[in-house]
Amino acid sequence: MATTSRTLTHREWITLPETQDAIEEVVNGEVHVLPPNRRVVHARVVQRLASLLDRQLDEATTQIFSSVFGLVIRRDPLTCRVPDLAVFRKATLVEEDGFIVSPPELAIEVLSPGNTRPDREEKLRDYESIGIPEVWLLSPEARSVEVLQLEDKRLVTTGISNQGILHPRHFPEVSVDIASVRPK
Repeated sequence: MATTSRTLTHREWITLPETQDAIEEVVNGEVHVLPPNRRVVHARVVQRLASLLDRQLDEATTQIFSSVFGLVIRRDPLTCRVPDLAVFRKATLVEEDGFIVSPPELAIEVLSPGNTRPDREEKLRDYESIGIPEVWLLSPEARSVEVLQLEDKRLVTTGISNQGILHPRHFPEVSVDIASVRPK
């Protein structure tokens, strides 16, 4: 993962031109260019999940974003993450300067072989800091899903499974069969 050599402020960052071919996160003011997900399995899992969620959620009240938006964690030091998928209630969705500054109800990360444990833990602490109530970590390699939920301002693992049905805490009407999103 490539990083910038200097720390950016929020104002500097929002005036940068958009990149067409790269996904970038900013962590503590440093731009991190994320490597492309070269493996098609990652794209398939994200696409399946987005499709499943889209069919079950009310488009009038919810918004699903996938890997093409910035979720501002904090302005100083600037940190902006890019979850693979995020589900928001439209009533609480806040956008400023073209970026989302409110927490989603559900964030989903599809893990890649290049995701290190320290990077993953740092991202989870960022999600925790803005109060995301639920995060799913899908591992195509392990063929499992780890569900983390916010309890006492901390994201804690409430389950790890490679089979069964998931129901997001804030969208109990949604059913996601783990087998339907696993790589085939």
